[in-house]
Amino acid sequence: MKKRMHVRLFMLLFYLIFTVTALPITAKADTGPKPSVRIQFKNMDDDLCYGTLLSKETRTGPARVWDGTARNEQLYDLDRNIWKAFVDYKDPDGYYFLQRGWTVSETGEIAWTYYPPEDFKILLYYPETGTFVSSGSYGRYAFDTYYTVDMEGVRIGSVEYNEGLSTNERINAYRSYNYRKELLSLAVRILLTIAIEMVVGLLFGFRQKKQLQILALVNITTQLLLNLLLNIIHYNAGPLAFITSYVFFEIIVFALEAGLYCRLLKRVSPKRKTVTSFSIRLSRIQHHSGSDIILRQYYRESFK
Repeated sequence: MKKRMHVRLFMLLFYLIFTVTALPITAKADTGPKPSVRIQFKNMDDDLCYGTLLSKETRTGPARVWDGTARNEQLYDLDRNIWKAFVDYKDPDGYYFLQRGWTVSETGEIAWTYYPPEDFKILLYYPETGTFVSSGSYGRYAFDTYYTVDMEGVRIGSVEYNEGLSTNERINAYRSYNYRKELLSLAVRILLTIAIEMVVGLLFGFRQKKQLQILALVNITTQLLLNLLLNIIHYNAGPLAFITSYVFFEIIVFALEAGLYCRLLKRVSPKRKTVTSFSIRLSRIQHHSGSDIILRQYYRESFK
């Protein structure tokens, strides 16, 4: 009993050390990835155009409404005249300009990657004609939110409202999160992890048909559950929550696989006395390989 307790404590300590040493963590007060909103524009014309996101709230993170004082002006890369035009804009629904802007005719997108507004409108400004074009209200639907606006057919009309600052034209955005890419990445990651774990099983001497069937069934089940849960967490809460949850789920899956191997392989393996230690080692090595695949991919995608 004591021996089992020592083994469990050692396993837990190992995973904690692995997590702390593997993650690229620095000592900062505001560390880790933040939510983002990216609005991509298709079929834009050649006219000079600036864009921003109007917020339902008066501030989000360091971005805030200008209070009329020089101290709180936040021009960033905006020309003062462009910044002033956005400041003077009065949204009919009470949305606010938080002093962030992008030259969308050059970049092709609005990329608010640090504390973006939760509820927002897209606002474009054409300085050559002094005209604004607005959208309806949209919201963040994922940790990394993507929208696309097709500008084809959008006209800068002559019917104006809002004290002559805007047209009655509305731009429409649609969600453009790349679900296909995520699903393909998920499938590749699962298949690659299972393939490596099956090779590890062969190296441990599990070559009988029933043994390989057990290894395949256990791995497919646990890897599907693990990766689906992690993808859902990453989609909704971001990579930091993913890493935290990953350690917890990995320990559970490790224990589950080791238990299933011990129970199921004993029924088909002639060397019943040694199958338990083999099963635990097999599960441990498999999860080292699976951990490397999963963590490396998310490091590349989330901390680049």
